[in-house]
Amino acid sequence: MNVKPGRERKSHMNHIYQLPIILVVAMTLGACVDPPQPLTQRNSQLTQGNVQMNLIVGTTTKAQVLEHFGSPNITTRDGAGREVWTYQRAAQVSQSSSQSGYWTIILAGQSSRSSGFESSSSMITLIIKFDEHDVVNDFRSRTSKF
Repeated sequence: MNVKPGRERKSHMNHIYQLPIILVVAMTLGACVDPPQPLTQRNSQLTQGNVQMNLIVGTTTKAQVLEHFGSPNITTRDGAGREVWTYQRAAQVSQSSSQSGYWTIILAGQSSRSSGFESSSSMITLIIKFDEHDVVNDFRSRTSKF
């Protein structure tokens, strides 16, 4: 087989130019994949709305509770020996606002500025009781704001 020296070099050069393009495409596609959700984000899903939407007595299993709310803070057993999970989450909401105004009449002028900062905390407690088949038997939730 008779191959010209220049032709072999061109083929090799084409592969060198294709490598960066392949790497860019691979990195771009890799960036499109959602990373696994951190545990702290999953645990922040504990709201009254999510409790009402995701817990169904007689239907929801332990595995589903773990998936929706993460690991419980406390696990105990009641008088009948059934497992009880307790979740407790705290949240703090801070909000600031400012307002300013200016008016002038001929030579006199006035400027005013006001600002405010508001902070509130809330605590949600969720107690879930499971039956002997690891299905939600009962649950209670309470939210306190202070």
